[in-house]
Amino acid sequence: MSSESHLAFAHPEERAEATASADPRDRISLRDYEVEAEIGAFQTERGLTQRLMFNVVVEVRAHAGPMDDDVDKIMSYDRITEAITDELASGRLNLLETLAEHVAERILAAPQAMRAFVRVEKLDRGPFKLGVDIVRTRAAKPVLAADDDADLHPVVAFIDNPAIEADDLAQRLDALQARGAPVVLCVGMPDSAVAQTGITAVQRRINLLAIEQNAWRLAARDQRCLVVDSRTEIDWAIRQGLMIVWAPSKLVLDATDSPLDRAGNGPALALWLAETLAAQCLVVPQGVKLSAGSRVPVETLPV
Repeated sequence: MSSESHLAFAHPEERAEATASADPRDRISLRDYEVEAEIGAFQTERGLTQRLMFNVVVEVRAHAGPMDDDVDKIMSYDRITEAITDELASGRLNLLETLAEHVAERILAAPQAMRAFVRVEKLDRGPFKLGVDIVRTRAAKPVLAADDDADLHPVVAFIDNPAIEADDLAQRLDALQARGAPVVLCVGMPDSAVAQTGITAVQRRINLLAIEQNAWRLAARDQRCLVVDSRTEIDWAIRQGLMIVWAPSKLVLDATDSPLDRAGNGPALALWLAETLAAQCLVVPQGVKLSAGSRVPVETLPV
């Protein structure tokens, strides 16, 4: 068997090694990661889940200084599994090719990732495996610098409860989309009563979950809205120009500059997210109060 033929069927790790440069990069890998998902273009594949197996190798930029056994100085293996999980959660796909492409794109959004080898296989289509192998590099789809493309700066908008229930909600969202930038929607606490515990740390988590329930309520009113919680998925959605609704628990709880003290304050969380994403602006209804000194322009629209 020729070298090319051998590599065509070799494990992604072997392919990565064989195609490495004279100055090879470090590599991390995920082997035989099995999940279940609904995917496929055939009618017989609709409404049913099937097993998928992922094998992924990522070439990463070497860290310049000492590692100090610090997990924050490496690209976490979780970045690979989260890319798979987030992509499968974002909606049903017909093609393995699309799934592999999107997973690679999510992985390459990590600053350390330079090249990704992604293999996805269906395990339940017969007494065999059906699969696709792709290789993607950061150079092939360069990440634009912040000033290279204004569309990478989203419009963040706080949608209050009256607007969620308004008959003209679709028109309001149309107006936000007409700005020509990706739209990130934020909501606050629901009008209904939220359980009270008297324990600050617990209450903050309950408030965040209540906001997330409100996010799903908004998404149910307009099919354009996609509820997301991870930074990876937010960044991907922004690059795709999608309209998303932010579920805040994950980012707020993970952030080093966490706004946990504002966990029940929807507008304050929206402002924090707008600053985190370097948004073009934050749009809020008339009468909403925000702290002074924001790095993001704030626009006020009528309720």
